[in-house]
Amino acid sequence: MTATNDRIYRSPMALAGGVLLLALAGWLGIDAIVAGEGRTPFTAVAVLLLFVPLVVAYTLRPAVFAGDDRLRIRNPFRVVVLPWGEVASLRSGYTNEVVANSGDKFQLWAVPVSLRGRKKAARREDKRSAQREAAASGRRVRGGLFGNGMGGLGNVGPASAVDDGPSRAEGDRIMDEMRQILEARGKASTAQGEVTARWAYEIAGPALAGALLLIILLATA
Repeated sequence: MTATNDRIYRSPMALAGGVLLLALAGWLGIDAIVAGEGRTPFTAVAVLLLFVPLVVAYTLRPAVFAGDDRLRIRNPFRVVVLPWGEVASLRSGYTNEVVANSGDKFQLWAVPVSLRGRKKAARREDKRSAQREAAASGRRVRGGLFGNGMGGLGNVGPASAVDDGPSRAEGDRIMDEMRQILEARGKASTAQGEVTARWAYEIAGPALAGALLLIILLATA
């Protein structure tokens, strides 16, 4: 599978938040640069150099690319590439992470764990189970605030809709998909190799430059 055909996983909430923060920073920063007096424009440039790369790093940048032969993890400041043959497991707890055969662990920033999402999915699954049991026994069950009628009760039969959303939280569903790929491709000859990792200097460089410039400006104020 080529890179263009990889399954790409990202956090929609992080993307939306990043776009909003960048828009706000651009508006305030450009205004300070254009209309500011004295050292204000230089301070605004320093803050933007520091702030913008960090926002990009933690919101827009994180992504996971799952292909036939490898798993590429793009975290805020590192890019890690693991051939499926080097992946020991994919673990979900308070964070989602990949464990390599060497024992090294790599967090998946783009696939966050939502405890709220897990609780909602568990409630949906409990509701489905109750509806399926009621449908199988021909009993009447409470359908919600008004049910299927004003009395709050409704017949549940084979034609009744019992599906009101996914029974797995989004992050857990993504981890399930990647586990399926690992199981199918982990022993393939083309999915073997070494784990590689590199630092994202394109993010760290501007942020460090902005931080250094801001320190100089504050120290000489």
